[in-house]
Amino acid sequence: MATSYDLVVVGTGPGGYVAAIRASQLGMKTAVVERSELGGICLNWGCIPTKALLRTSEIYDHLQHLDDFGLSASNISFDIEKVVKRSRGVAGQLSKGVTFLMKKNKIDVIKGTAKLAGKGKLSIEADGKTQDVTAKHILLATGARARALPGIEPDGEVIWTYREAMVPKTLPKKLLVIGSGAIGIEFASFYNTMGADVTVVEVMDRILPVEDEDVSAFALKAFKKQGMKIITGAKVAKVDVANGEAKATIEVAGKSSTETFDKVILAVGITGNVENIGLEEAGVKVDRGHVVVDGFGRTGVDGIYAIGVACVEKIAGVKDAHPLDTSNIPGCTYCRPQVASVGMTEAKAKEAGHDVRTGTFPFHGNGKAIALGEPDGFIKTVFDKKTGELLGAHMIGPEVTELIQGYAVARQLETTEAELMQTVFPHPTLSEAMHESVLDAYGRAIHI
Repeated sequence: MATSYDLVVVGTGPGGYVAAIRASQLGMKTAVVERSELGGICLNWGCIPTKALLRTSEIYDHLQHLDDFGLSASNISFDIEKVVKRSRGVAGQLSKGVTFLMKKNKIDVIKGTAKLAGKGKLSIEADGKTQDVTAKHILLATGARARALPGIEPDGEVIWTYREAMVPKTLPKKLLVIGSGAIGIEFASFYNTMGADVTVVEVMDRILPVEDEDVSAFALKAFKKQGMKIITGAKVAKVDVANGEAKATIEVAGKSSTETFDKVILAVGITGNVENIGLEEAGVKVDRGHVVVDGFGRTGVDGIYAIGVACVEKIAGVKDAHPLDTSNIPGCTYCRPQVASVGMTEAKAKEAGHDVRTGTFPFHGNGKAIALGEPDGFIKTVFDKKTGELLGAHMIGPEVTELIQGYAVARQLETTEAELMQTVFPHPTLSEAMHESVLDAYGRAIHI
């Protein structure tokens, strides 16, 4: 294996391994450094295996409503060990896929923990041994981990992070989820559907606080209807663990109460893996757990970057390389019902000084949603009244995590309402609700 490269990528999550592949495609001699499994947290302990779990809970929910479809079955049950085994198998299959992609693209894989060790140099430690490699360019893709709360530290037994929540040995009867962002709500949705008594505590005044307020309000009603207990504007002051259970003190509106749970899931966000990799010594700036970069992933220190493909193309001198516009990155939460969004919420658009037009279309006006038996939810679009610019789109309902890409493409192309209204959407599809939402913003909706 070589010791000198054009580019070395530290970390092989989706940001890291994809950047490495693109670098290889552009003719750069490339290596990746990984201390654990190829594919990183997302593929092995995050995005992918959670979706496998949620698919199981989705099917399990469908089985509870077979009569609605003229079907019947008896003795419906599940084996949590097999549920987890399938999820882990999906993750394992994809991790092997990344191994294949590294070989296919002639990218060296170096196992170990890397640290910046001077200009263009990395020191990599594995099994008590250290090796040095040099590179013209070093790209950081070290990922993140679960954030803990002071005094509420995960113990892997009663107080879980996403890792333990993904591989339960038994289904908890009573579960507390602290935090209602994407991670918290996905686990709450899974465990609630599978039969656990779930309580969600959120410090903000609404759940899914980064989403549009209309989406948060609809989600709250849907989750409560499913049996979840949700407490907003609240704080878990402390958790005492004894005899294999957790006593949580919950403070809300100046009052506190104590409740006992089998398990607690900490889902209060993530923090970057920026410690002990030589950033301070190298002069790389870090802000609240994030490496500070420009639109091309440049840190300000020559030769050191942070993910991803835009950065690699800039390094390689690709003619039409352009900086990443993070406002065009969609966000998806795979709960039931699903939630997806891109761009500004209505409130953020107004805060930014836009005079806005909004359109909303309910899925109960969409033929495909009714045929699927999933008519709950809506699509909301936000436009600039003067220019017709699509400022944002927000969805809750069936398969919206797949639909959102249409609006993401529209924003990337700087599409206005005119092009969207003139587009013919296939019939009958859920995507027709997207068209109707745009039409509604301009007083032209057909099916409401």
